[in-house]
Amino acid sequence: MKKGPLYFAKILLFGEYGIIEDSKGLAIPYEYYRGGLKKSDLQDEHQKRSNENLRKFFHYLKSRAEREPDLIDLDFEAFEKDLNDGLYFDSTIPEGYGVGSSGAIVAAVYERYARNKISVLENLTSEKLLRLKKIFAAMEDFFHGKSSGLDPLNSYLSVPILIHSKKQLEATGIPEKNPRGKGAIFLIDSGQTGETGPMVQIFMEKLKNEGFRKIMKEEFVKYTNQGVQHFISGDFKKMLKDVRQLSKTVYHHFQPMIPVKMLDIWKKGMETGDYYLKLCGSGGGGFILGFTDDIEKTKEQLKSYKIEVIYRF
Repeated sequence: MKKGPLYFAKILLFGEYGIIEDSKGLAIPYEYYRGGLKKSDLQDEHQKRSNENLRKFFHYLKSRAEREPDLIDLDFEAFEKDLNDGLYFDSTIPEGYGVGSSGAIVAAVYERYARNKISVLENLTSEKLLRLKKIFAAMEDFFHGKSSGLDPLNSYLSVPILIHSKKQLEATGIPEKNPRGKGAIFLIDSGQTGETGPMVQIFMEKLKNEGFRKIMKEEFVKYTNQGVQHFISGDFKKMLKDVRQLSKTVYHHFQPMIPVKMLDIWKKGMETGDYYLKLCGSGGGGFILGFTDDIEKTKEQLKSYKIEVIYRF
């Protein structure tokens, strides 16, 4: 069997939790981490475990397809045969880190086994993107209980995706990176994994509170929408101001989602204005996203943490 294509990790630069409340969002592929479907004799423990997990995914998809054949239409015969022949997902994408490890698996399975597939080479209208997102959400529910479908969509298309609203998406361009730029967007490793399900549960509970809903609408959604616009138009100065507000809102109202050991540096960034932190995905662990107008200074301040620069401006 030929080696399949590779699927990249994703980073939701803006929109975590906000898109549940219909804010804008912006997701970009992150090519440093990637994964693809392969076959082997499964002597390796990791490969064996991956094959077992794919088999569970297969059974979930098969039963879901019986209930919703118009949504999930896969060649289950070919899928099962490949599983019996040692199919596994070979990946460098860390799990529970908010960078879309399950999204890459969903994209790879869809690419290989979907019938009537919407190809990445087609003219991807908003309607087709929403259809894909719906299919991917149903598939990824297996991993998270409830998925937006955005991670697999990003992984499948390998282009930045601009979310205008729940009903409107588009593949978009973003400003070119400046390799020598002083400003940067970076990832910090919190050193622990996070689970999406419990974090989303906490958020949904909070949404029952009217005061929290007001904060979401008047602060979180507002600054998320502005941040997306300012990033895409290349106005990084204004974008940093938006991120500062988002960082404060998360610190004061989403504290359970911030890993405890990151609280001090989160607060320090807000107070000094040297850098600002925000959630990468649902939080609770994994990576934290950082924004700064002086990456060298920030690296010095956070030298006891593992930092990966993902975009310079």
